[in-house]
Amino acid sequence: MTDTSIRRSRISRIEITPVAFSDPPLLNVVGVHEEVALRSVVQMHTDDGLVGLGESYGDAQHLARMQAAADAILGEDPFNTQKLRLRVAEVMSRDTVSGGHGMSGMVTGSATADRVFSPFEVAALDIQGQALKVPVSTLLGGALRDQVEYSGYLFYKWAGHPDQDADPWGEAMDPEGLIAQAHRMVDGYGFRSLKLKGGVLPPEEEAEAIEALRAEFPDVPLRLDPNGAWTVETSVRIGKRLEGLLEYLEDPTPGRKGMAEVRRQIDVPLATNMCVVSFADIPEAIREGSVDIILSDHHFWGGLRRSQELAGHCETFGLHMSMHSNSHLGISLAAMTHLASATPRIDYACDTHWPWKQPDQDVVALDSFTFDGGCVRVPQTPGLGVELDEDLLQARHEAYVKTDVRERNDTGYMQKFHPNFDPSTPRW
Repeated sequence: MTDTSIRRSRISRIEITPVAFSDPPLLNVVGVHEEVALRSVVQMHTDDGLVGLGESYGDAQHLARMQAAADAILGEDPFNTQKLRLRVAEVMSRDTVSGGHGMSGMVTGSATADRVFSPFEVAALDIQGQALKVPVSTLLGGALRDQVEYSGYLFYKWAGHPDQDADPWGEAMDPEGLIAQAHRMVDGYGFRSLKLKGGVLPPEEEAEAIEALRAEFPDVPLRLDPNGAWTVETSVRIGKRLEGLLEYLEDPTPGRKGMAEVRRQIDVPLATNMCVVSFADIPEAIREGSVDIILSDHHFWGGLRRSQELAGHCETFGLHMSMHSNSHLGISLAAMTHLASATPRIDYACDTHWPWKQPDQDVVALDSFTFDGGCVRVPQTPGLGVELDEDLLQARHEAYVKTDVRERNDTGYMQKFHPNFDPSTPRW
């Protein structure tokens, strides 16, 4: 009798490298971005010579959790991601450390096990694709789009970090500055939709900015994200003012019940990446009618396949999807692009911080991605379709070693310059 069994490769080694890259002073509801953003790069090695890549947050607590998870999955089959997830969940069930989720207080309700597991699942899928000689999008069911559309991400920002020269983007603290920023996004990257990170200035001023952007870009869909900075009453007042101008309003007020009350009173779709950040949040959001659009993020939803499970829930209940973004590198952009290409329910252009990162501050080859018409082509080579540049990785790791930043803390950085700054929400 012929033996048809196939020897499975095993995870033989996992390297987790913390990295740092320059970040502009981008303002948000809890403060301002520090001079560097922290990330981590996962290299998952197999005993037959394959290496899969993953990317995640870089906070010290998160790195410690990731190392504990990595130790738990050594020797396992990278094709058995269900078992990998159970191993990680078992380790995280004993975790007693708080914080370290890489979101500076804006998203804290996602499951720790999901956040920790995500980069390992991406790395395992990268290995699977290389072994089978297919792109990750094929493993996710097949690409239905050969390119994925992203949205330009606008921020209120200082001209530069304090005590430093102005950066090339310059100041954007009024409509004129935001319009200049938006032109750079549209003209340089071809973005066909724009999102403004709000919750920074009084709501009337942010509404004025949206009105100015609409006048300047009459055919570009616009989004506004106050990150829960407004009361229900303010959300309704500003929401009514911006009816007909916004593609959607994202998290104007905290909590699912507050969001539902706003949605009942305005004719603007509501989106979230704050009040629905785990599967446990979905039932109440559906019952209350809190949201129309969920912004998925594989970094805290538990990976690419769990994000597709979320898409199934959204399809069942008639919700739409976009994709949330944090400061990220090319490994994450590749994973996001594969996921969106194979998930038809992601029917709004996805967020990305990509233009805010200096081109030479990545860890993958500098020519890995180009934006054409605001879109990124789906990689067609096996796995994720990106290769780690060891010199760039070492440079970013050295930047991490040199900085004293070990946890993202937008509030603490803001309070260095504005000691009375209070991040509490709702603020207006």
